[in-house]
Amino acid sequence: MNVTDQQLITETLEGNTKSFGVLVGRYQDFVFTIIVRMVKVKEEAEEVAQDTFIKAFESLASFRGESQFSSWLYSIAYRKALDRIKKNKRQRTTEFLDETTETSFAAIENGLHYLEAKEKSQKINDCIMKLNEEEAAIITFYYFEEQSVREISAITNLTEDNVKVKLYRSRKKLFSLLQDYFKPELKQNGTDR
Repeated sequence: MNVTDQQLITETLEGNTKSFGVLVGRYQDFVFTIIVRMVKVKEEAEEVAQDTFIKAFESLASFRGESQFSSWLYSIAYRKALDRIKKNKRQRTTEFLDETTETSFAAIENGLHYLEAKEKSQKINDCIMKLNEEEAAIITFYYFEEQSVREISAITNLTEDNVKVKLYRSRKKLFSLLQDYFKPELKQNGTDR
């Protein structure tokens, strides 16, 4: 039986901290992903993610259920990441996140296909990491978390029209970055004329 977020919130507010642990388990990967794409540094993203869950725990009684719990949580993560970025005004070198997992290549039937897919996935992630924090967040919310424009508006406190414009510009910028990465591949396949 799947326990809903609301049931877990109620149990947490009644003193069952293990229920909050279940909520953390459900959302920690995406919270970390959105934060690392904004702050660009893995170690700092881990700290900001922890701060996000501490803030969520402390503020849980104020969650009114007007939006999904995930949207409320992502809003906290977004603001915590922006706070960290403001605090670190100096320019940082982008640190790419190694998302590869320990995998036995003997267990992979088509190792070459797997590596090509992984490389393409890494190139896409690298391109997202080159976007500014707001662009990376909006692209991640829209494409990876499948949040609607309205939900992104609620998370970021931007108007829906502003989200649409920023989404359009972010897509265009990402497409341009991806073209630079994949252009040699297109020439090799004879599709670039």
